[in-house]
Amino acid sequence: MADRYVTKHPKGWAVKAPGGERASSVHGTQREAETAAKRTVHNLGGGEVRIQGRDGRWRDSDTVAPGRDPNPPRDKKH
Repeated sequence: MADRYVTKHPKGWAVKAPGGERASSVHGTQREAETAAKRTVHNLGGGEVRIQGRDGRWRDSDTVAPGRDPNPPRDKKH
């Protein structure tokens, strides 16, 4: 799973991997950061996106489905 967190940053809102010290990206608004985090998680196989409020408390989380199935179903021909 490729979880990501959206947290407050001195330059706006950051997208971070759990346990990561540095932001993988920084955005002007929380909404932009949330969209970027969900896109990243989707592309990396799905996981959780947790969103921190301005007060530092977790205010929301979303489970994101995988974007690419490594074993897509095949048409069965008999």
